[in-house]
Formats: sequence, C-alpha cells, structure tokens
Amino acid sequence: MTLAGEIDFHTGDRLQEALAVAGPTTARTVVDLDRVTFMDSSGINVFIAAHHALSASGGWLRLAAPTEHVLRTLQLVGLDTVIDCRPTLSQALAA
Repeated sequence: MTLAGEIDFHTGDRLQEALAVAGPTTARTVVDLDRVTFMDSSGINVFIAAHHALSASGGWLRLAAPTEHVLRTLQLVGLDTVIDCRPTLSQALAA
C-alpha cells in the first residue's frame, strides 16, 4: 500500500478502512511512507491497531521508507521498535 500526503485526524479513518480491507485477505502488509509529509497520533493509532490485527491473524505489518519527519514521529513514540520499519520499499518487500 502506497500512501501520500498527510496522515492525520482527517485522513486516519480512510487509512484504517484501507488497512482493514488489506488485512483479512493478506496476512502480510507493507505500507510505503515515502510520500507521506506529516503524521500525527491518528496515524500512530491506526498503525498500532493494524499491527495488532495482523499479528493476531498470523501476519505482520511493515512500514517502508518513512520520510525524515515521519521517521522522527515513529521514533519519538517508539513505534519503530514495535512495528518493523525498513529504510526502503525493496527492503520492506524482501522476506
């Protein structure tokens, strides 16, 4: 899944819906964050919920290529230690 723009209160519901659709049909989900310019706590909460749902079904969530600002947010809350984050999309897609 490739995202672009901002992940915030206004877009979090759409992201949650997209991840819910992806989750049950595919136990492994990679989210490309290369074009995401901003993410607030709404995005963090959506990714935590998706991580728990996918893990419970035997799958995983992997975040790929976060921009500098998004990576900083992930690191500040420690989400990069809970959800697998890879510096590039190709690394995230590699098994």
